Amino acid sequence: MNDAEILRLRLDLAYDGTDFHGWAAQKDPQLRTVQGLLEDGLSKILRTEARLTVAGRTDAGVHAAAQVAHLDVPRESLNQRSIDGDPSRLVRRLARFLPADVRVSAVTEVTDDFDARFSALRRHYVYRLSTDPAGALPTRVRDTAVWPKPVDLGLMQEAATALVGLHDFAAFCKARPHATTIRELQEFSWRDASTPQEPNLYEAHVVADAFCWSMVRSLVGACLVVGEGRRDVGLIDVLLAQEHRSSIIPVAPARGLSLTGVDYPGADELAARAAVTRDRRGNR
Repeated sequence: MNDAEILRLRLDLAYDGTDFHGWAAQKDPQLRTVQGLLEDGLSKILRTEARLTVAGRTDAGVHAAAQVAHLDVPRESLNQRSIDGDPSRLVRRLARFLPADVRVSAVTEVTDDFDARFSALRRHYVYRLSTDPAGALPTRVRDTAVWPKPVDLGLMQEAATALVGLHDFAAFCKARPHATTIRELQEFSWRDASTPQEPNLYEAHVVADAFCWSMVRSLVGACLVVGEGRRDVGLIDVLLAQEHRSSIIPVAPARGLSLTGVDYPGADELAARAAVTRDRRGNR
C-alpha cells in the first residue's frame, strides 16, 4: 500500500481513568486499558487494524480531559455509508460503541507532519486534592485525592517553585530502560480551590515539555511532605541532585490527576518540532 492511500487522523478524547489499567494496551487482554478499548472500536468500525500514538501515556487511575492521539488508516476505510469519507462522522459511531467513561469529541484529518507524541510542545496537568477531615465531595470522589494531614499552601508553593526549570528529575521518576529523565518543568503552581461545599481543597497546575513515568504524582508528593511540615524546602535541592528514584517521596494517589491540555505548534512547524523532540529523547 503506497503512502497516497494512507490518511492520518487526530483524535481528541477524554476519559475517567478510575476503572482503567492506564492508557497503554497490555499483553493480558483481561486488563482494561483506554488504548485497547479505542483500538478495538476503531478496528471494528473502520474494518482495518487501528494503532494509536498518544500525546501522553497516563497511569492506572489517572484521568484525561483533553488527551490527543493519532492513527494512520487506509483512506478507503472511510468509504462507508455511515462515514461517507468524513472523519468527523466517526465521533457519532464511536459514541455508540464506547462506554460512558471514554469520550471522543473530535476526529479530524491531519498531515503526516502531525505526531501526537513528538509534535507536542507541552502537556498540562491538574492535581486535585482534599485535606478535609470529611474527605472528598461524593460527586467528585473519582477525581479528587484525599491527603490525611493539613498542609501549608505557602510551603507547598515554595517547593513547587524550586522545582521549575530544566532538571534531571530522576528522583521523581520510575525507571524505564534507555529513557531520559531530563525534563523542562515550565509551571508548577498551587492554589486554594476551596468552596463552601468543598473546604480544604487544593489544586496543582503542572506544565512541562513532557513527563516521565509517575513524575507528576511524585512532584505533588514532594510538595505535600514539605507542606505538612515533615521536611523543609531544602529537600528539593537534595532530590534534584539524585540520579535514581528516591524512596523519600510519596507518590500521590492517581485519582487526583488529570491531563487537561496538550499544546502543539502551527502546522508549518509540526515536522520540525517532532524532529527536535526525537533527537532530544535519543541523545539525553
